[in-house]
Amino acid sequence: MTYDLAALRAQVPALAAGTAHFDGPGGTQTPLPVIEAIAAALSRPLSNRGDGLPGERNADALVVEARRAMADLLGARPGGIVFGRSATQLTYDFARTLAVGWSPGDEVVVTRLDHDANIRPWVQAAERSGATVRRADFDPDTGELTAEHIRAQLSGRTRLVAVTAASNLIGTIPPVAEIARIVHEAGALLYVDGVHRTAHAPVDVEALGADFFVCSPYKFLGPHHGVLAARPELLETLRPDKLLPSTDAVPERFELGTLPYELLAGTRAAVDFLAGLAGQQGGDRRARLGRAFELIEEHEASLRARLEKGLAALDGVTVRSRAARRTPTLLVTLEGHRTQDACRFLAGRGVHAPSGSFYALEASRHLGLGDTGGLRVGLAPYSDDQDVDRLLAGLADFLEGTARADG
Repeated sequence: MTYDLAALRAQVPALAAGTAHFDGPGGTQTPLPVIEAIAAALSRPLSNRGDGLPGERNADALVVEARRAMADLLGARPGGIVFGRSATQLTYDFARTLAVGWSPGDEVVVTRLDHDANIRPWVQAAERSGATVRRADFDPDTGELTAEHIRAQLSGRTRLVAVTAASNLIGTIPPVAEIARIVHEAGALLYVDGVHRTAHAPVDVEALGADFFVCSPYKFLGPHHGVLAARPELLETLRPDKLLPSTDAVPERFELGTLPYELLAGTRAAVDFLAGLAGQQGGDRRARLGRAFELIEEHEASLRARLEKGLAALDGVTVRSRAARRTPTLLVTLEGHRTQDACRFLAGRGVHAPSGSFYALEASRHLGLGDTGGLRVGLAPYSDDQDVDRLLAGLADFLEGTARADG
């Protein structure tokens, strides 16, 4: 079983423009089968879901197939897959719904490692209900968020803990399964932001112990929208705000308005595309996805090692991504230089490595980087050695050129 990188890259039309993309954590480029699936959905009769006319049946099939695909990707059940406009929107929706049962004296735990989309919705929901917010720190020197960081914030009044499955800023992968165990021992629920992790590693929400797990297909070669996975029986206990005539069935009771059927078609195609990276070997889609992510992890780990070795050879470059377990995403700062300037310089060389804090404001501040953050270098399944070499050469030229200008 080998990783056919050339064949993968040939299926991503945007790569023909020649840009070396390190912006995957913000959104990946789209493979042709995903584009074609979206176009095909829009080219056939399409209407609201039903079982009568062709357009109704087509819409229903797209939803059913997308739920099955995401269930296979996440190790969940189709009846627990909820679709939304974005991971942020879904988190706000569930925060509002869960907070109905909170009262003064209850506690909610968030972490400083998280994207603000897994902090602010809980903070605001707690403020409205009178609940108290407790914040779990991470080690700024190592980038590690441990179960003990979470345990220190738990009490008998903890109702929910929100934690990332992987930091979108520095790549840290916390021990979610261990965190889930202590959270459940405290009698609380665990809401996991899996947006960044789902793009780089196999996910099993049951094994992780996540009560809720949210992700975004556009981070793993799919279209823009959000997906939440939970146990159907847990969803049955929740009563979200909804329109009176809309269905009360789970998971549909959480999906406000008409779903974007064409995007669901693209999501199913993205999952199938990922599964196809394992080749034509047998097994169901879940098994093929497992093998595919083994190949993706091996490929991205090799590139990350190449990248880290090259960065270590550059004077004045500090890599802030240091956790023992982390995704192939590196946050870099440059001594004496603004990373925004480096970003613009690299863009002129056809290298896209964005600069900022990427909505992980609390993490950036905890690292001592304020709201500015750093240069984020994120690898994707289609990244190659040439991309890495172009980035390293561009950074070397930027540092050399600014050093000459200063001299």
